[in-house]
Amino acid sequence: MGFVDDSYLLESGKAVELYDSIRDLPIVDPHSHADLNEIVANDGWNDIWEVEGATDHYVWSMMRKRGVPEHKITGDASNKEKWMALAEVFPELAGNPTYEWIHLDLQRQFGIEKPISSETAEEIWRETEAQLSTRDMRPQELLDAMDVEVLCTTDDPTSSLSEHERAADDIDGLNVCPTWRIDRAFQVDNGSWYGFVEELESATGIRTETLSGFLDAMAQTHDYFAEHGCRASDLSLTEPVSRPVSRERARTLYQRAIDGQNLTETGVRDLQAFLLEEVGKLNAEKDWVMQLHIGPVRDYRDSLYETVGADAGGDVSTQSIELTDNLRYFLNTFDNEMDIVLYTVDPTHYPSITTLSRAFPNVSVGPAWWFNDSPYGIDEQLRQVASVDLLANHAGMVSDSRKLMSFSSRFEMFRRSLANMLGDLVDRGQIPMAHAENLATHLAYDRPKSLYGFE
Repeated sequence: MGFVDDSYLLESGKAVELYDSIRDLPIVDPHSHADLNEIVANDGWNDIWEVEGATDHYVWSMMRKRGVPEHKITGDASNKEKWMALAEVFPELAGNPTYEWIHLDLQRQFGIEKPISSETAEEIWRETEAQLSTRDMRPQELLDAMDVEVLCTTDDPTSSLSEHERAADDIDGLNVCPTWRIDRAFQVDNGSWYGFVEELESATGIRTETLSGFLDAMAQTHDYFAEHGCRASDLSLTEPVSRPVSRERARTLYQRAIDGQNLTETGVRDLQAFLLEEVGKLNAEKDWVMQLHIGPVRDYRDSLYETVGADAGGDVSTQSIELTDNLRYFLNTFDNEMDIVLYTVDPTHYPSITTLSRAFPNVSVGPAWWFNDSPYGIDEQLRQVASVDLLANHAGMVSDSRKLMSFSSRFEMFRRSLANMLGDLVDRGQIPMAHAENLATHLAYDRPKSLYGFE
């Protein structure tokens, strides 16, 4: 087996057969952080740092770990200086999925097979620079070459979705859908929450100084997103809490928050629990998928947040959250009322969410997310789901990516890991090959397309 060659991650003949059966299936991506402005403008990129490093906090984290100074990561160094700094430490990134993704990008998209290092950095810079100047390497052409069929973006409720309107008019063969990302509506313990409330009022024209006005404004954006093809909401919380909270209690808490008063921890959780149920009602009415991203502790490294800002690579996971009690009220309230996808950033929570999924037919385990999005993490999660819940009910793969160049590489890593895991089950006599082939196609394409209503 050579470095990221045709046998990459495939440890048996059955795994090779299974991967061959799914490698060319179209990509359905229900969750990404793609920059739709970039896609619609279709201007392309100038250099390899723009496509591989400029927006990727995975890359930034690895560079910091190997001692690269910040000005050559997110600072004022030139793109070439940043690329050369990355290339110099790149051999030391081996074993991390970032190392594999970028090499996959070079091989699959640029046809460059040489490993990245200080010795090859200049040559790779020149070769990729030349290719990026061609029309084939512009965003829309790249997505077409990758056979991306569905691409879901992540959008604030206050977004005008103007770029989605342009995409619908100008891009053929690609279904681009917004996702109603409602994190800011729930961050009532964050100093920026009031700013969101003001933006919501401005975007909708509905007064938000009362809870009823806030809920009406949120509902209006929900309708607006639905008109633009939205199929899912998304909410990321460190620890979601659900419990019955009266409207009167929620109204009192909301008014305190609007008036600038600090809520107690119980008050914050009560208001979030109330909002979670209200969002569930909206989603159930429209048959949207409700995605819950659970467990990240964001901006944990204070100095990094203060100097670089959010989403800079200073986030961590935590084991110390409760899931079964906290989600019990919500899951029972919406039992068989809508599809719910659970993502957890800490793999120690897989046993809990797989049993929750097993208990509720409308609940699915989302793909191995963030720190788990690696061959090891994918394999571990797929085996957990298969042995406790049902592999056929796994939600499938998402890119979760901010950079288009790696979309197909991330899906390739998932599909190869899936094929290898299923091939292992075949070789051990646990399932027949025909059933493995059906499962491979189902999870690689059919399942996410059906789950999110893209059929």
